[in-house]
Amino acid sequence: MPSFDIVSEIDLQEVDNAVNNVKKEVLTRFDFRGVNTELDLNRKDKKLSLVTGDDMKIKAMRDMLISHLTRRKVDSACLEFGEPEATSKGQLKQEIKFREGIDKETAKQMVKMIKASKLKVQAAIQDEQVRVTGKKLDDLQAVMQMMRDGKFDMPLQFVNMKS
Repeated sequence: MPSFDIVSEIDLQEVDNAVNNVKKEVLTRFDFRGVNTELDLNRKDKKLSLVTGDDMKIKAMRDMLISHLTRRKVDSACLEFGEPEATSKGQLKQEIKFREGIDKETAKQMVKMIKASKLKVQAAIQDEQVRVTGKKLDDLQAVMQMMRDGKFDMPLQFVNMKS
């Protein structure tokens, strides 16, 4: 029986590439000359740590990061920006977390939406993903389109398609 999984994942290698590109761009930008700016990726905790001079530079770094992630086909909706905090050296620090996986409430909302569509498919929540099974591939593709059109606050991918 055909099936697929709905997941919300990020490619950490692409994130790493985007972070390195942002670091290179910061070195060449005139407005960052003479300002100590750090951008560090913690792969284990899936966090970014940003330290720079002031609010305007944090905003510029945020825009650069989103731009480079978009070029690398990583959805910026997975970013969760923390509040900027002052450091002891008179700079600002900001934590950026990556949201990965589908939480229980969103998964229940997806299953409810799939059942309300009256398509002949079954949806089941498995850890941080939703598995959709049906007899016809057309029904599965209709579910995929419905999930793309749905307003979820996270990027969704469709993986593990079996026919």
